[in-house]
Amino acid sequence: MAQRTGGSGAGRYRDRRPSDRRRDDRPRGDRGDEQALRQELRAMHGASYGRYKSLSGRWSFGGFTLEVQRVQPDPYAPASRCEVRVDPVVAGFPEELWSTPVRARALAGYLVRAAHRRLRDSQLRVDAGRQQVLDRSACQIAGGAVVLRLGIDLPGRGRTIDGRQAEQALCDELPDVVEAALRWASADQRRLREFVDSIEDTDALRRMLPRLGLVAFVADGSMLPRRSGVDERPLPDGVPFASPESMRVEVELPNRGRVRGMGVPAGITLIVGGGFHGKSTLLRALEFGVYDHIPGDGRELVVCREDTVKVRAEDGRRVHRVDVSPFVSHLPTGADTADFSTDNASGSTSQAASIVEAVEAGAKVLLVDEDTAATNLMIRDARMQALVAKESEPLTPFVDLIRPLRAAHGVSTVLVMGGSGDYMDVADQVLMLDAYHARDVTERAKQLAAAPTGRRSEAQAFPPVRHRVVDPHSIATDRPKIRARGVDALTLGESTVELRGVEQVVDPAQVTGIGLALVSCARRGVLDGTRTIAEVLDAFAADVAKRGVTAVDEHYVGDFAVPRRFELAAALNRLRVLRVAGFRT
Repeated sequence: MAQRTGGSGAGRYRDRRPSDRRRDDRPRGDRGDEQALRQELRAMHGASYGRYKSLSGRWSFGGFTLEVQRVQPDPYAPASRCEVRVDPVVAGFPEELWSTPVRARALAGYLVRAAHRRLRDSQLRVDAGRQQVLDRSACQIAGGAVVLRLGIDLPGRGRTIDGRQAEQALCDELPDVVEAALRWASADQRRLREFVDSIEDTDALRRMLPRLGLVAFVADGSMLPRRSGVDERPLPDGVPFASPESMRVEVELPNRGRVRGMGVPAGITLIVGGGFHGKSTLLRALEFGVYDHIPGDGRELVVCREDTVKVRAEDGRRVHRVDVSPFVSHLPTGADTADFSTDNASGSTSQAASIVEAVEAGAKVLLVDEDTAATNLMIRDARMQALVAKESEPLTPFVDLIRPLRAAHGVSTVLVMGGSGDYMDVADQVLMLDAYHARDVTERAKQLAAAPTGRRSEAQAFPPVRHRVVDPHSIATDRPKIRARGVDALTLGESTVELRGVEQVVDPAQVTGIGLALVSCARRGVLDGTRTIAEVLDAFAADVAKRGVTAVDEHYVGDFAVPRRFELAAALNRLRVLRVAGFRT
């Protein structure tokens, strides 16, 4: 699980409007060379802290430039921001290391981690991330040039400038980082190639899944258990994963060559087993299989289709105009469940809404863990059916909708279930975890399911999705405050978006990226009051494929990562000021 911490300094929009820009904030262009910067810092030593603003602009260091983009007004304000751009000839990375978007992202992921290690004891800091290799603003490869964006708490003594420490950070430590971490000539070239090749293999494997008829793959030898709930590193003495022979497949990867492991087929897969035997650990690994992982993580070749979404119950979340009628009908209040809203959803209605919202956003694979699901939405056994007549029960359990959802919308489900055997009736594949060892028990489960229980199915169909059109005024566009509170919440203007239940958010930089993307979609007219949510997400994804991180925001000075469309949709749906203008089918 990701640690709930913030990034390397808060960011903000760079004010591009000349009429509004204060005189001291004007971009100053080329300021001089390294020696000129040293002289400037020595001259301001002991001066009032506000004089640091005179550093704004670009400074040439010979082979790379340092642009001071934003200067903090006092020592207690969010960190100052700067950008380093290393010339392609100086960086010297072979083109084959950044020739595709995936390899460029991998190279940036390696370099930002190398810079982070080098800056461990410095006032300079960079947002390197953790186990997942995300497309993040902190480091980008542009035509062979390396662009590194950093934060720095400019040193002071009280409210006066400590020019000597600032000189050490900017003129000594920063060139050392460029030389040691951002150049091919000084890199650990073998490890760097292995890193890039590993990410390329993971991405290639994920792209193979649909044509192989799979929704997920877990390579033999993968290490799934983590050290703790706040330490994502692999458990040193954990049990390596081994596929049941009946589910083992082989794939050919661009760099590793032939790899064997467990293929999870499209359809309904049930994961069973005793408590503490590894069911949720496997599902958790699949949940994060939508991301690429650093070499040595143990989950490098644990992948899910990119359109995989984990859903759960979230008591108290807001639901606005969602068609939950497949799951909820004839409420005692008489509320229209085809156009359902509440500011305080129950576990069952929140999970029903999350499933419908995920399908609306384009999910083709759902992950569900009984530990975080609403029991009364998951099951209703024969005895309860006999005791409580259907006309008195508004809920239709997921066990009766899981196959209609597959038939009508092509949605597969991977489900952890240890408390109800009714799901054996609808499962295509049943996998048992026994002391972290996986066994295919499908045939035995089918034999058990053949014995009648007296239970009756309560649904035969899953209706078409009612696509919602969002009122663009739901999102403020006049430079709203955007701030990540770890991975649990997003501050967006005057609203707080609770993300604790959106379990595939793994990095605070993603949370910032979600906020920026929502504002950008509203500001640029992508969220225009005529497009459905799915169409807005399609347009955003196409823009990201074309422009990379700048599609999220062109002017933000700070750390962010490009979010997936599904977490973007989840945040939009949890926005308490969201207004839906209408529906389209």
